[in-house]
Amino acid sequence: MSDRWKYQLKMGGFWGVFMVVFMTLFELKEKTISQQLSENNFYIRAVSYIVIGIFVLGYFSWKEKVKRENSAKK
Repeated sequence: MSDRWKYQLKMGGFWGVFMVVFMTLFELKEKTISQQLSENNFYIRAVSYIVIGIFVLGYFSWKEKVKRENSAKK
């Protein structure tokens, strides 16, 4: 696996999991955790956050990392 994909999985996966936990805690006033986990919407949203984190956020953060490294070498 290339360094780019390792970086994207690490950064994007972390962001996705963080967002799932944050949104679950944010909705505690309306629904309990067990109610949230029993709904299909929770899993769709969780997969969406993780996929968006890996492919979108991970890609753009990789591009910024490469840009920073290239400017540091000059």
